[in-house]
Amino acid sequence: MGVKRSLQSGGTMLGFLANSFIVLSTASNYWIRYSGGHSGLWQECNEGICSNIPCDSTLAVTRACMVLAAGCGIMGLVMGLRLLCSEGYSRGQTTCAVFFISGLLLLIALTVYTVKNAWKDDVFYSWSYFLGWLALPFSILAGNLDSGRGWRGDFPEGPTPLLAETSQLPSQGLPNTLHSGPLEPQTPVPGALLVICARTHPAPPAFRSPSHQASAFCWRT
Repeated sequence: MGVKRSLQSGGTMLGFLANSFIVLSTASNYWIRYSGGHSGLWQECNEGICSNIPCDSTLAVTRACMVLAAGCGIMGLVMGLRLLCSEGYSRGQTTCAVFFISGLLLLIALTVYTVKNAWKDDVFYSWSYFLGWLALPFSILAGNLDSGRGWRGDFPEGPTPLLAETSQLPSQGLPNTLHSGPLEPQTPVPGALLVICARTHPAPPAFRSPSHQASAFCWRT
């Protein structure tokens, strides 16, 4: 398993946690606490007796955004699992966008609910509300890891195609001027010129330019 696949596995795990937090936060009735009871998005409970909450505009926006965030999160989780199970499935950017949309909807829902209850003195936010905020960074991180964008760490094993092809090219009649054995120390001759020559193989057809040919070049010292 490559590093990219490991990151996508981590993104899928974070997406699962984010979806669990969103669903639990949406379904529970502990968004706020007040004297004598507690309340959620759907019901309020006073002294152990729960009843439905009359819907107003701000509460309707919060409900809709939370439900849509949960739906987008589940869709992103399914796409993330497909990324792990299918080798030919390359929808990382789409999965990233779905998780980001889920996080955006979650942010809108929590912001609207916060503004609605911020001015009340006897109201305290409870664990369902904080679970929603905890799911927000998990959704964003899940989308970032599932995208795999910008990662170039996975390379195929073995030599690169250029090296593999050039190693099998014939010399095309050029003399081999490179010494294959260990170099022996040579006694320098005063006034002599030392000429070092090397030859280059032609590039394979896929990498060859029209003007590229096999050549030999020398250095004179």
